[in-house]
Amino acid sequence: MPAHNQPFSVDDNVELPVPAPGELWTVGAVILNQDGEAFAQKRSPHRRLFPDTWDIVGGHVKPGETLLEALARELEEETGWRLRHVRRFLGTTTWTGDDGAGLRHEADYLVEVEGDLDHPALEGSKHSTYGWFGPDNLDRLKENLEPGEFLIHGLIARAMQDRPDMSWFAEP
Repeated sequence: MPAHNQPFSVDDNVELPVPAPGELWTVGAVILNQDGEAFAQKRSPHRRLFPDTWDIVGGHVKPGETLLEALARELEEETGWRLRHVRRFLGTTTWTGDDGAGLRHEADYLVEVEGDLDHPALEGSKHSTYGWFGPDNLDRLKENLEPGEFLIHGLIARAMQDRPDMSWFAEP
């Protein structure tokens, strides 16, 4: 049910949590290519939160933004791609970073984007590289992490395990 002012569509069954006042929220996007591989980017080594680790596209929800507005903004800022369609809600995770900002809630979504998937426009100051991950190289997402810190690996593995119907995928 797309809103009149949003340039992307949302499947009817997609859950949209409503943040309570004062809660810190982040959003994340699992993006699959036509081969069913998931996009991840490596956070730069100097980042305060989770340095030199693989991450999905996403970030903090700004005051006054909805979760999906934040998702669309973060996608464009971090990759240059535009959010086209929100396919599925992948769940909410609650976590605390080591940056002193406290508890955060993260809503993650399986999304379709438009743009050149072979050439994302990474934010150079925030991300050092990117990759596409399938069953054969998914364990690379665990690099520089301790056991118990495999949120991104688990999230992508779950999204891929559900074997989404890729018939909707079309190169722009």
